[in-house]
Amino acid sequence: MKTFIIEDKQRIESIILHCDACFVGITDLEGNPYVVPMNFGYENGVLYLHSGPEGSKLEMLEHNNNVCITFSIGHKLVYQHEKVACSYSMRSESAMCRGKVTFIEDMDEKRRVLDIIMRHYTDNEFNYSEPAVRNVKVWQMPIEQMTGKVFGLRANEKP
Repeated sequence: MKTFIIEDKQRIESIILHCDACFVGITDLEGNPYVVPMNFGYENGVLYLHSGPEGSKLEMLEHNNNVCITFSIGHKLVYQHEKVACSYSMRSESAMCRGKVTFIEDMDEKRRVLDIIMRHYTDNEFNYSEPAVRNVKVWQMPIEQMTGKVFGLRANEKP
């Protein structure tokens, strides 16, 4: 099975937009990887996330705000020979985005970004109370590097 690099930015963005969750990679306080699934929104080359106002993720980001966020869609078990274990693979497409997280503190901007996140999941309109907006940490990560791959294609298949 072959892996192909996706070079078309629109196709990579399509992978992102078709995911219902992303996996956020952070470096913990001991220098170890820490990966957590999160909900997100995406607009104009920026990923947006939200969390509680305190916690371990935020402590980690205060020490190192470099983040890697991954997305994966279309998972399907494929094989070349049904009886040969090494010929099995998982067909999928993935995107990986790197950047630095900063936090949005302005209340109106927080509301705007919360709408971006919610639009990723529903067309409903929302109102946010002052306490709710004050007590949510809104993350933004302008994408500095974006890559994509297609996995599990047979040699004669096109990506």
